Amino acid sequence: MSTLPHILATRSVQSSRFLHVEQVDLEFANGVRRTYERLGGTYFGAAIIVPMMDAETVLLVREYGVGVQRYELGLPKGRLEQGETICEGANRELKEEVGYGAKQLLLIGKLSLSPAYMTHMTHVVLAQDLFAERLPGDEPEELEVVPWKLNRLHDLLGREDVSEGRSLAALFMAREYLSGRYQP
Repeated sequence: MSTLPHILATRSVQSSRFLHVEQVDLEFANGVRRTYERLGGTYFGAAIIVPMMDAETVLLVREYGVGVQRYELGLPKGRLEQGETICEGANRELKEEVGYGAKQLLLIGKLSLSPAYMTHMTHVVLAQDLFAERLPGDEPEELEVVPWKLNRLHDLLGREDVSEGRSLAALFMAREYLSGRYQP
């Protein structure tokens, strides 16, 4: 395995309420120096939740995505709050966005959006044994909840309103875990 580059300096460039841009001066093992830019989150992490209504049915949500300027079908997700564990934050987001809580929550992995320039990692949480409970959330409108059969995940791939890679990867991870082919 290659030797990690040596960080020579890190500088803040710009921040917003969600993102922090840094410049990082690196020196690689071969002596080459480069300045990279990376986006860092300014919060306590995030979770994406795979809520299983039953052994075969996952609950998706339809939510407006300003980045792609359309409604997207995907999994519920959100930022963790200070002092929350990953599973506590996942259960809170599930109650806010889907109107269900979960008696069983299991961390099954982590996903990166773009490791070349982002520090952000999203924790993938499988939620089972659901019960009805709604908490007020920060969404500007109620999200549409769409039940989807796990054995029809391939049908999501060709849909115009499904492009969020974390949702697709988390669904695949959950399906493989539930089938016994993957262990976190």
